[in-house]
Amino acid sequence: MEFFNDKRDWFFQKRLGMFIHWGIYSVNGLHEQELWRYARTPSEYYSCAERFTARHFNPAAWLDLMQENGFEYLVFTAKHHDGFCLFDTAETECKVTNTPFGRDVFALLADECHKRDFPLEAYYSVVDWRHPAYPNLGGHHEIKTDPQHHNPAEYIAFVQRQVRELCSNYGELHGIWWDMNSANLQDASMNDMVRKLQPSAVVNNRGFGPGDFSTPERELIASAAVFETPTEACESVGQLSWGYRRDENYFTARFLEEKIARALASGGNFLLNAGPDAEGDFTPEAIAVIKEVGQWYKRVREALIQPLSPVYSTPECPVTQSADNGSLYWILCQSPVTGKSYFPQADRLPELTRATLLNTGETFPVENGSTYPGIPSCQRAIAGIPVDANLLPVVKLDFSDPLPLCPPAPEAGLPLK
Repeated sequence: MEFFNDKRDWFFQKRLGMFIHWGIYSVNGLHEQELWRYARTPSEYYSCAERFTARHFNPAAWLDLMQENGFEYLVFTAKHHDGFCLFDTAETECKVTNTPFGRDVFALLADECHKRDFPLEAYYSVVDWRHPAYPNLGGHHEIKTDPQHHNPAEYIAFVQRQVRELCSNYGELHGIWWDMNSANLQDASMNDMVRKLQPSAVVNNRGFGPGDFSTPERELIASAAVFETPTEACESVGQLSWGYRRDENYFTARFLEEKIARALASGGNFLLNAGPDAEGDFTPEAIAVIKEVGQWYKRVREALIQPLSPVYSTPECPVTQSADNGSLYWILCQSPVTGKSYFPQADRLPELTRATLLNTGETFPVENGSTYPGIPSCQRAIAGIPVDANLLPVVKLDFSDPLPLCPPAPEAGLPLK
């Protein structure tokens, strides 16, 4: 089913994306907002460009990592809050082609994505700590600068020229991912320009006007209900930063899998972020998380891309329903605590014929009813689902007859324009 009814509909087919934060902040390995969060003068910070070697940058290896682990599109930081550009813009000297690497990172990455027909979006920060015309007033994610130079119209024109470069010089783009419009700058023509130049491009809701989708960040979705509008949640592999950090505190794969499961089951997309170091390498810890999460996603994907079933879902354990009404997918965000698991609201269900743990392909004994006092006789029970705090089980339940009370797809939560 189409939802935008144009080339942007790829967004509803590709559900798990990779987010990459990269820039000169990776040199010191502190935080992508180093200039704002730490005591740095601009001269100290921007001298990091002289040590940005990117000597191990290998876009083919990056894409291999994504595709081998089930990721379906990429959002990459063309320009972050510091104003440093990872593309060869004509609008500033603060760019990657003026580093020791000397080449256009975004062009090399775009070329590799085009070879593989892998959707690429450009992240672009509205906040700019370097451009004198941006109204940096010292607010949220802003550095206070001389107001006599502030000129919102001039800055918006600068952004338009840069985004036009991105949309004109790098082949097909699948999105502009705006971020941090702290000054609440508005220009309805900005997204119109993107859509005219790049018909496949989605734009989010953090830019100069209403976007195509919302972007909850580091949130745990309450997944007993469906998203009312297109949504893409995001989280990083580490708790402390989005860019490379030397002493990052990495999340467990299980924690990230639950966030992904809840967002996708509610009808949304998900971006998982990692930041390479100044040489272009992801840390071994980040790679391990990406691989573990990705391999889990590949095994259980069929459950996550089905419409949510509000009839059977609970806040703890979302349930999706197959298009043919023959199966339910039970996503056990609340892990089993005993050797036998009871499916809720079983009085609504036909006979359960098979229970398959998608994580491993194992099948488990099923019971249709109970003779034990205190347990309703209509219960559907599955014995043997692993009791493992590190596992997010996804169980496919097949039944003898089509399931009742299955609403048609739009009411089941698939986003419509």
